[in-house]
Parts: sequence; structure tokens; C-alpha cells
Amino acid sequence: MSFSGSTAGSGSRTTCTSLEFGRTHVVRPKGKHEATIVWLHGLGDKGSSWSQLLESFPLPNVKWICPTAPTRPVAAFGGFPCTAWFDVGDISEDAPDDLEGLDFSAAHVANLLSTEPADVKLCVGGFSMGAATALYSATCHAFRQYGNGSPYGVNLSAVVGLSGWLPCSRTLRHRMQGVNDAGRRAASLPVLLCHGTGDDVVAYQQGEKSTRILSSSGFQNLTWRTYEGLGHYTMPEENDEICRWLSTNLCLGGT
Repeated sequence: MSFSGSTAGSGSRTTCTSLEFGRTHVVRPKGKHEATIVWLHGLGDKGSSWSQLLESFPLPNVKWICPTAPTRPVAAFGGFPCTAWFDVGDISEDAPDDLEGLDFSAAHVANLLSTEPADVKLCVGGFSMGAATALYSATCHAFRQYGNGSPYGVNLSAVVGLSGWLPCSRTLRHRMQGVNDAGRRAASLPVLLCHGTGDDVVAYQQGEKSTRILSSSGFQNLTWRTYEGLGHYTMPEENDEICRWLSTNLCLGGT
């Protein structure tokens, strides 16, 4: 599956109010509950694929919530329906962004986190399109609002993105300058981005460019990790880095 050569906006846009999210899978913490992370799968996948892997992570103080995206027509597949957090055709700075779809999914993530205990740190992460949605949630956190102007009420403690890209990158810097305290919130939010140089779905250069835009827009607490030869999948070394980074940045305890 590749996004290259596709045309966004090929008549596949669907009104989000008609969409329903799939099954949500939850991995309970084995120790004291200190953090909850909503983890978002990639295009065409489902939450159960990641819940099985995340359950093996040595992070006993983390609760993982793995929702499944709605099934919707996707421009990258000529309008063929599959699970997707938003519509996408071509991953490039010039491609149109499905703002309604991004807001719809970011709001679902926020709703999943809104019922967590007050003393628990709230985070969002994901792979590929899930990473793009996580990064969009990071910008909503900085602006304290969604793209449509509605209030965003979740205080995120960390964001992780694997093999992904930054939606709405064209307007990020300008929007950051127009919102009071957005720069402060962006600068204090830890963000981990990982990408493989052999990725043939979301090009390594696209991930690198997204990182530069985030950094120049004020996301100063940003960690960028490159994995030589890694394709559009994860690997043990990358998973180990995620666990180390989360333990440090969330100040997670032991067992």
C-alpha cells in the first residue's frame, strides 16, 4: 500500500456524523496506574493488532486504549472503504487536509481520555495514519481547540508517532503565532517521533520534514529517532526506545 501518485479529494469524502468507530481494546496496567495512552493504528488496520503488542511492553504502570477507526471511503484507494481516522489521498504539503475527519478522530481520542482518573497522565500515540492523528491531537492541545474552533479540553502529557506525518503543516506556524500561550504549551509537551529510512509508504523525508515543521513551530521538547533500513513497520529496537522514552518523560515507577 502506497500513497504516492494518489489524488486527494477524489469524491470520497464522507460526512463524519454518519461514521461509527469500531471496537476498542484495552490493556489494563499490571502495576499502579500512572498513565493512560490511547494508541492509534494505521490505515486499514484495527485496534486489536496493536493491543497484543503493547501488552508485551515492560510498562506495568500504563493503561493502553486501542480504538478501531471507522470504516470509510479513502481517496488513496480510489474511494474503496477501509478503516481510517480521516480521508487521505497524497501525503504532501500541498495535498488538502480532511479537517473534519481529523477533528472527528481527535475528539474521539479526547473522549476516551476524558474519563480517566485525575491523577493519571494522559497521552496519545500511533503508527502511520495513527501517528498523524496523534500529532494533530498535539496541535489541538497547543491551541486548546480543534481545527473547527471547538474547545479541546484534554491536557496531554506526551505524544508518540511512528512512521507518520504532520497534517495541516502548511498553516501550523501561522496559527501558533495567533493563539495566546500556544507556544508555551507546545514547548512543554514531550514528543517522540520515529521513522525508518526504508519506509516505502510514508517516506522518511516526509517524517523528517514534519519533525522540522513541528520544531520550528515551537514544539521544542521533541525527540527524533531514525532507524536505518526500517520499512513501514516497527521493530524491537524501536519498541525498546518507546518504553525508555515513556518511562523517562512520564516518570513512570516500577512494578
